[in-house]
Amino acid sequence: MRNIYDIAYELAAALKESSEFKRFKAAKEKIEKDEKLKQMISDFKKKQLELEQKRLKGDEVTSSDVYSLQQLYQIISLNPDIEEYLSAEMMLAKIIADISKIIADSIELKDELWGFADK
Repeated sequence: MRNIYDIAYELAAALKESSEFKRFKAAKEKIEKDEKLKQMISDFKKKQLELEQKRLKGDEVTSSDVYSLQQLYQIISLNPDIEEYLSAEMMLAKIIADISKIIADSIELKDELWGFADK
């Protein structure tokens, strides 16, 4: 049997070779060259995180909160470099989430970890 860590490193290498990762890396490098764009993305992500933390704490997330974040997204995504970066980042995050779900589903991890398996 192959070492599980070796397989994980192979998966990581395959991900780094994917067109989605290469797209994200190129978009990120472009953003990193422009301090103004970096700051815009940083501000957006900070507001996004604040809203998520509010939700996780059980605080009310108002429609005004959501609208404000959506408006900010619409404004910053008018810049094609930012739009490309956010789009590439979202696609890469989806792939990573899909991989995690495939692993968890195939070993029924979500039920076994918490001891809620229906038997």
